[in-house]
Amino acid sequence: MTSLDDARALLAEFPVVDGHNDLPWALREQVRYDLDARDIAGDQSAHLHTDLPRLRAGGVGAQFWSVYVRADLPDPVPATLEQIDCVRQLVDRHPGDLALALTAADMEAARGQGRIASLMGAEGGHSIANSLGTLRGLYALGVRYLTLTHNFNVAWADSATDEPGVGGLSAFGREVVREMNRLGMLVDLSHVAATTMRDALDTSSAPVVFSHSSARAVCDHPRNIPDDVLERLPANGGIAMVTFVPKFVLQAAVDWTAAADENLRAHGFHHLDTTAEAMKVHRAFEEAHPRPVATVATVADHLDHMREVAGVDHLGIGGDYDGTAFTPDGLDDVSGYPNLIAELLDRGWSRSDLAKLTWQNAVRVLGAAEDVARDLRATRAPSHATIASLDG
Repeated sequence: MTSLDDARALLAEFPVVDGHNDLPWALREQVRYDLDARDIAGDQSAHLHTDLPRLRAGGVGAQFWSVYVRADLPDPVPATLEQIDCVRQLVDRHPGDLALALTAADMEAARGQGRIASLMGAEGGHSIANSLGTLRGLYALGVRYLTLTHNFNVAWADSATDEPGVGGLSAFGREVVREMNRLGMLVDLSHVAATTMRDALDTSSAPVVFSHSSARAVCDHPRNIPDDVLERLPANGGIAMVTFVPKFVLQAAVDWTAAADENLRAHGFHHLDTTAEAMKVHRAFEEAHPRPVATVATVADHLDHMREVAGVDHLGIGGDYDGTAFTPDGLDDVSGYPNLIAELLDRGWSRSDLAKLTWQNAVRVLGAAEDVARDLRATRAPSHATIASLDG
């Protein structure tokens, strides 16, 4: 048997729990949730990274579907509810393939039934609109992690890709973390500033998750996790789920992106401008300076380093499919996970190591958060603090 055959055999028993997939937002943007127009029961490779046949081919057994909405929407809460509705509609449309999962036990039950456990994570604290009642409402609807920020700060937490605002977590931000602990909602530290990571680890009594982040020591991008934070995961019990986004995992891609952004600014455009005129400038730059390409080995390098620093019990996978325009060679879509597992087998990772990486660690972390919540609810009532009362 080849390493790829061995990888597929392993995934048949211990399938991938993927920490982050943006399919719901892609469905909103492309077809405004017309699920007939993007029926994931068939091949959607012309439009999406994700469909059911490719999830099956990739050995995916559980997926945290991101219920992300843009931070600049005038009213993000209804948009987040629409994203949740989209996930629930997908599960209802495909009951033979997808199973709504709210607990670690639900994940195991879905695996036993041969279905893909479907969990939800809200990406960005703007989705709770500074309201702990809204946070509880999202949990009641099935959301099982909240990424504290997205690309921009919220009033109570600093993002990795924004200027420092409150220096990490504010008093209200720490109360958000405590209320998440009481609920059993995982505190997701992808996208947040390193100061926010450290404050959250200081505050949380439950394991945290990085749903789609890689190692800062391997690729120096602020979206990645510094080693001092990775070193704290064993004491916390949390999990860091490596992402595949080339500009977060390949240093040459980080440098290329910075140069491309500077080129746009030099031509009088904002670096996020996607107008036809800006794109013409960008395409000319890309033609003169070809975009660096990440590979399966690039991602494996991150996992090797993260295992050395945090230990194999604290690693997972969060591809960020349908949330990125570019993917590594060999990890082109959700069918690619066996290629990564084969690469790790070739590097000497054991079968037991890989079972932890793909399935066991993520299930354990959600179960541990549930255990912490059960104890906290016995002693702590729901918090009714406000950002005004705690942050002034």
